[in-house]
Amino acid sequence: MAAGRSQGDARSWVVTANRILGHVVAVPAALLVLAEIAVLSSGIVGRYVFRSPIVWSDELAGILFLWLAMLGSVIAFQRGEHMRMTAIVGVLSAELRAFLDVVAAAASLAFLVLVVWPAYEFAADEAFVTTPALEIVNTWRAAALPIGIGLMLIAAVLRLIRIASLRSLLASLAIVAGIIGTFVLLAPVLKPLGNLNLLIFFVLVVGAMVFAAVPIAFAFGLATVGYLALTTGTPDVVMIGRMDEGMSHLILLAVPLFVFLGLFLGLLIEMTGMARAMVSFLASLLGHVRGGLHYVLVGAMYLVSGISGSKAADMAAVAPVLFPEMRQRGAKPGDLVALLAATGAQTETIPPSLVLITIGSVTGVSISALFTGGLLPGVVLALMLAAVVWWRYRREDLSHVKRATGREIGRAFVIAIPAIALPFVIRTAVVEGVATATEVSTIGILYSACAGLFIYRQFDWRRIYPMLVETASLSGAILLIIGAATGMAWALTQSGFSASLAKFMTGLAGGVPVFLAVTIATFVILGSVLEGIPAIVLFGPLLFPIARHVGVHDVHYAMVVVLAMGIGLFAPPFGVGYYAACAISRINPDEGMKPIVGYMIALLIGTLIVAAVPWLSIGFL
Repeated sequence: MAAGRSQGDARSWVVTANRILGHVVAVPAALLVLAEIAVLSSGIVGRYVFRSPIVWSDELAGILFLWLAMLGSVIAFQRGEHMRMTAIVGVLSAELRAFLDVVAAAASLAFLVLVVWPAYEFAADEAFVTTPALEIVNTWRAAALPIGIGLMLIAAVLRLIRIASLRSLLASLAIVAGIIGTFVLLAPVLKPLGNLNLLIFFVLVVGAMVFAAVPIAFAFGLATVGYLALTTGTPDVVMIGRMDEGMSHLILLAVPLFVFLGLFLGLLIEMTGMARAMVSFLASLLGHVRGGLHYVLVGAMYLVSGISGSKAADMAAVAPVLFPEMRQRGAKPGDLVALLAATGAQTETIPPSLVLITIGSVTGVSISALFTGGLLPGVVLALMLAAVVWWRYRREDLSHVKRATGREIGRAFVIAIPAIALPFVIRTAVVEGVATATEVSTIGILYSACAGLFIYRQFDWRRIYPMLVETASLSGAILLIIGAATGMAWALTQSGFSASLAKFMTGLAGGVPVFLAVTIATFVILGSVLEGIPAIVLFGPLLFPIARHVGVHDVHYAMVVVLAMGIGLFAPPFGVGYYAACAISRINPDEGMKPIVGYMIALLIGTLIVAAVPWLSIGFL
C-alpha cells in the first residue's frame, strides 16, 4: 500500500513537472510565431508602403526562426507529435505496443544525450562570428540548439518516467544501451567495411528504428551520429552544424507561417461555415448527378487544399460535411474513406503545399514556379478519380434527390467566394512579386483575419493561443526532421554515395522515361515508409541534380516526385495518410482496403500521364 502510494506520488510529481515545462516552452514559442509574422509583415510594409526596405528583418527572422524550431520540437516531443511510422506496431498487442513506445522514447533519449554536448560546443564556437546586419554575436542564434536539445532531454526523461513501469523502463534502457554498446565494440570491424556501412546504418538501423515507431527525426539523427562517430572519425559537432544548416534556410520560414495559416483558416472555416458553404456550392451544382457527391468530394478537397496546406485539416473540414448525405444515398463506408484518402494524394501538389516549400528549400527550385506548376497535375489526377467514380456510380438511383435552383446555387457561391479566392490571392502575390514565398503566408493570414472580422464578423480570440502553440509544435516536428535528414544527406554525400547514385541513374538504359519510372517507384516506397517531407529532404538534393543532367525540368520532376510520394503516403498498408483519413472518418481501416485499389490505380495512371507530358507541369511557367 505504501509502495503504491509513493509510486503514485512520484508520477504526480512528474506530471506536474511536465506541465510546468510545457508552459515554460509554449509561451515563448507562441510569442515567436507572432514575432515572425510581425517581422515578415514589416518587411512587406517597408518595401511597398514606405519604399524603404528593412535590411535587418530577414536576419532577425532567421534568429527567431531557429529558436521557434527548437522550442517547437520540445512541444512536439512532450505531446508525442513527432512524425513516426506506426503501421507495423499498430497490429501488435497492446502490451507489446506499449513497450515499443518506451523503447522509442529511450532511443530518442539516447540521441539527445549524444548530441547535447556537441550542440553546446557548436554554440560556443559561434561566439567568434558576428551577424552582418544586427552586428550581434551569433551565439544568440546558435544557443537555440543546445537549449532546445537540453529541454527535449528533460522532456524525454519525464516522458519515460510517466509512461513506463520500472521494469519496462529498465528493460528499454538496457536494450538501447546494449545495442549502442555493441556497435561501439564493433567499431574496429566496421571501419574497414567502407560504404557497406551505409547499408548497415542508413538502411538496416534506420529501417529497424522506423518500423519500431522511433520518431523519424531521432532515427535519422541516431543513425547518422553512429555512422560518423564509429566509421569516419568525424567530430560530433559536424552533425550539429549540418542540422543548423538544414534548419536555417530562409525559405523554411514559410513552414510555420503556412502551418499557422492552415490552422487559422481551419478555425475560420469552423466558425463561419466556409467549408460547408464551399461544399454546398459544389453540391448544388453536382448533387443531382450520379456519383455527384463523390465528384464534390474530389473538387472540395482540391479547393480546400489550396487554403489550408494541411491534409489532416483538409479531410477534417470536408468529410463531416459530405459523408452523412453520401451515406444516406447508399455509399458504403469503405468507399468513402478510400476516396477521401485518394483525394489526399491527389491534392499534394496544390499550393500552398508544405511539401513544395520543402522541395524549394532543399533543392533551390523556385517556389513560385512550383506553386504555378502544381495546379494542373492536381486536375489530371482529379479527372482520373472522377473516371473511377463514374464507373462505380453510373447506376446510382437519384429519383429522390432534388435539383438545386439557380437562386440556391448563386447564394452558395456568394458565401463561398472568400474561401475560394484565397488560393488565387496567395498565388498572385508570389507570381507578381508582391511578396516572396516566405512572406506570402502573412498576406494569407491578414486576408483571413479581415474575412473573419469584417465579412463574417465572427472571431474567437481565445483560440488564437492554442493555435500558436500547435503551429510551433507541428513546425518543430517538421524542421527537426529536416535538420536530421540534412545531416544524413551530408554523410551520404561525403561517403561518395551521391556520386555513385548519379552514375547509376544517368546510366539507366532507356533515358528519361526509365529515369522517371524508377523515380516514381522509388518515391511510392519512400512515401509509404518515411512520409513526405523526410523523403524529400533526404533524397531531393541527391536526385534533382541528376534529373537536370538527364534533361528533366526541375518543376516537372518535382511534380512527379510529389505525386508518387503522395500515393505511397495514402496507400495502405503502410501509408499513414490512409490511417489519418480513417481516423477522421471514424471508419475501420479494413473496410477501405478493397475499394481504394481502384483509386490508387487511377492515381498511378494520372502520375504516369503527368510524367509523360511535361507541359502539364511547366506549360504555364
